[in-house]
Amino acid sequence: MSKAIYDIHKSWKDNLKEGPFFTGKLPERPPFDPNEAIDFLGFNVRSRIGIFSGPLLDAKWVGLAADLGYDLLTYKTIRSFEDDGHPLPNVLYIDQPAPFEPTLFPNQVKTTPKEPPVDKITITNSFGMPSMSPEYLKNDIPLAKSKLKPGQVLILSITGSPSAPSLKDDFVKTALFAKEAGADAIEANFSCPNVKTKEGSLYLSPESSFEVASALTEALGNTPLIVKVGLFNDPLLMTKTFLALSCAGVKAIAGINTISLNVVDPDGDPALGPDRLRSGVCGSAIRKAALKFVKDARTIIQTEKLPLTLIGGGGISEPQHFDEFLNAGADFAFVATAFMFDPYLASRTHQTQKDLNYAHT
Repeated sequence: MSKAIYDIHKSWKDNLKEGPFFTGKLPERPPFDPNEAIDFLGFNVRSRIGIFSGPLLDAKWVGLAADLGYDLLTYKTIRSFEDDGHPLPNVLYIDQPAPFEPTLFPNQVKTTPKEPPVDKITITNSFGMPSMSPEYLKNDIPLAKSKLKPGQVLILSITGSPSAPSLKDDFVKTALFAKEAGADAIEANFSCPNVKTKEGSLYLSPESSFEVASALTEALGNTPLIVKVGLFNDPLLMTKTFLALSCAGVKAIAGINTISLNVVDPDGDPALGPDRLRSGVCGSAIRKAALKFVKDARTIIQTEKLPLTLIGGGGISEPQHFDEFLNAGADFAFVATAFMFDPYLASRTHQTQKDLNYAHT
């Protein structure tokens, strides 16, 4: 029987309204000891485990994740206006039992109607960064914040829209809204493979990244800014983007986002319809690529002596995978897909991986 707490057959709004579909017993954790706290951008947190933007649709989802043992909680990406995003289907299982090699991605992947084993789940997700209305969010974000426990932090993921008079100004407007609503930190999503406009690939332009990130850090003041990025095919471009973000005052870089691939059904036809030939692929299959990103990012940060915190993740599905990312150079390790299908992963990790309170060397 599936453990999924997200129903892939329902829209994201229905999952928001009706979910999360969790009926299990909440795990117990010992009280938070501030003497064992870890510094996360100036906040004292109790572990290095978090959730990327995506699965935490509203306060109910944030509250459940907090109860299940995730301490760095990223509220799904919001816009300055209500947006329904893409229609169904939004999530489909991918027939990919083994991780891709880091730089050898297939031309296309096939969907499967059968749910893979929980530790090998790969999906395509195609949402288009939808958002609830500002009226809904100004009430729900403080509610989400109220559900956190000592040693936990609420991160708000935001994006701008090219349909606004200024993409940069819309990023700033949304970030300030999120800050006022109570976010501890802001994550600017500079990488989303499921939108066809320029807000989804900002990270591939060091110049644009610097311009938008500089405006955000100036507006946010002492609220730390995280920037979410995807894969880089060019090491020099990756270095330039990291330098640009650091110069702009960004405090942390998070990666990776999903990997954009052609997605077809078992008959070879576009699985998401003719208008969405490519879509983001995430879950177990991208773990090796994500680990390579972390290793490369750590090398850049150390070589260039950049004051950047590194948040790594992608394909984590077992407790030992958190250690793999931390050992590869990440300061913190986040999941997304695994939370949707294996709600007890964080709890199992806290029980079996006792030494998650170390930093990279």
